[in-house]
Amino acid sequence: MRLLAVFAAAGLIFAGVWLDYRNQMARAGSGPLDSEGIAPAPGESADPAPELPGYRADLGHLPDAPLLGFVEIPAGPFIMGSDPGVDTLAYDVERWSASQPLGVVDVPAFLIGRVEVTVAQFAAFVESAGHEVDPQALAGPPLHPVSFVSWPDALAYCRWLEGLMRESPATPPELRALLAEGWQVTLPNEAQWEKAARGGDGRIFPWGNELRRDRANFATGRPAPVGELACPECPYGLSDMSGNVWEWTRSPWQPYPYDEADDREGLESDALWVMRGGSFSDPVRNVRAAIRGAAGPDVRREFIGFRVAITRD
Repeated sequence: MRLLAVFAAAGLIFAGVWLDYRNQMARAGSGPLDSEGIAPAPGESADPAPELPGYRADLGHLPDAPLLGFVEIPAGPFIMGSDPGVDTLAYDVERWSASQPLGVVDVPAFLIGRVEVTVAQFAAFVESAGHEVDPQALAGPPLHPVSFVSWPDALAYCRWLEGLMRESPATPPELRALLAEGWQVTLPNEAQWEKAARGGDGRIFPWGNELRRDRANFATGRPAPVGELACPECPYGLSDMSGNVWEWTRSPWQPYPYDEADDREGLESDALWVMRGGSFSDPVRNVRAAIRGAAGPDVRREFIGFRVAITRD
């Protein structure tokens, strides 16, 4: 297994250090939190419930909400990357180029989940598809974000969910029409994820440029139920785009400038896959909207989960 910590000074990339550091911090015991601190997580677990208020048991426990909890992200350009002159916490791997800190990417319209995929949703997939997973993926409370999932696990869930939505008469007509037109349920690519997180104005956090502990679960040492921290200031009203769990994307790790065409090349190779957003164990620097992480496809960790998109490409 390979985990890449692409949080580096002077443009360096350190493999494995990030994971080892966080494991040491988790074993260090409890104490006051600061911007760089992590509190230990208790041994919390529960079996996924068969019925969850506000969720559709007949649709894999998707939210009982308009468009099953998916949110439309409109087509258009957005600012991608970080300018260290504005964001003093930015890493060099977020810089667009040596001479240009930011880039503009035009993203077609797509939909993305308002919240991260839950334990209950992933458990419905495992039971239906017979997919083999790490048992720890199903051990958390039903409405917590699923974790201990590899990149192939996440894609397998997406394929299963697409099939379920195509077949179910309960799927909203708007979503059924998109699927009939060739749209797919999949992971967001890196540009889609960042646009959904920060909108078009290049803000540092999904809610703005100032740190707010009431908008993200970070540096706590434990996950929280998805959507527990609402974010009305976020451009599209999504929850947990900062913190809770890192989220897999379908983009292979590439240095900036971002080029969507690179996402379609070399997918059969042993690539590292980009993950975004930071987690419950991370300090503030690692939950900014432009933060970039990456891991090998077989990595399963308690702080890595995913969110689902519906997209034409």
